[in-house]
Amino acid sequence: MNIVVCVKYVPDATADRQFESDNTVDRVGVDGLLSELDEYAVEQALQIKEKAGDDAGETVVTALCVGPEKAVDAVRKALQMGADKGVHVTDEAIAGSDYIATSLVLAKAIEKLGAETAVDLVVCGMASTDASGSVVPAMLAERLGLPQVTLASVVETQGDQVRIKRDGDTATEVIGGTMPLVLSVTDQSGEARYPSFKGIMAAKKKPLDVWSLSDLGVDADQVGLSVAWSEVEDTTARPPRTAGEIVKDEDGSGAKALTEFLASKKFI
Repeated sequence: MNIVVCVKYVPDATADRQFESDNTVDRVGVDGLLSELDEYAVEQALQIKEKAGDDAGETVVTALCVGPEKAVDAVRKALQMGADKGVHVTDEAIAGSDYIATSLVLAKAIEKLGAETAVDLVVCGMASTDASGSVVPAMLAERLGLPQVTLASVVETQGDQVRIKRDGDTATEVIGGTMPLVLSVTDQSGEARYPSFKGIMAAKKKPLDVWSLSDLGVDADQVGLSVAWSEVEDTTARPPRTAGEIVKDEDGSGAKALTEFLASKKFI
């Protein structure tokens, strides 16, 4: 079985995130990491491989990432978790790409990965923690001509059959599909494993390929901010935190002052 997991390198939510002069997210000058929601996708791919009882190494899990040079750290994290090999697509022309261009690059990379051995399963997280679009899995399915079973909170596989449970606001659906297909999983699908020391050391010896747009047959004018269907026109820096207000209850008026404060903020 050939499984590809799409992972994304995102700015650390605890870091001081900034925008570039063109109002795109700065992904180079800030600390980044593997998107937490994509860790669940890696976990489910590894569980599917383990369930298959693959002792002969016939099931291969490949972590695929599109991003700047530092994005290779997201691939390395997936390798440390247990993925067998990694692919990092990086090219200056990709900067500023929207969902449509990103899905194009991912689809071309998946097609290249499946040139020798057909890809049976493409696994994605439910969204990225920086953009939260949740549309790339569906776009990938369309570009690859594959069925999609998305937003799975429970994943079950048997042979080439995949069955998921999708939890909605008013109902729970059970959806099935036959591989090859595109699968996306939520953060309810199972806790992602931590890389062990053995896994961290083993990851250093695993193959990690770096591809450019030319390797995929994608023209630079098909990606990037200039062809994006949406554009951020302006950004405003988050204002600094202001000092809190201390209400003293020296004469028994504290409760009244607190009530007036909460009312002024429309909390009550």
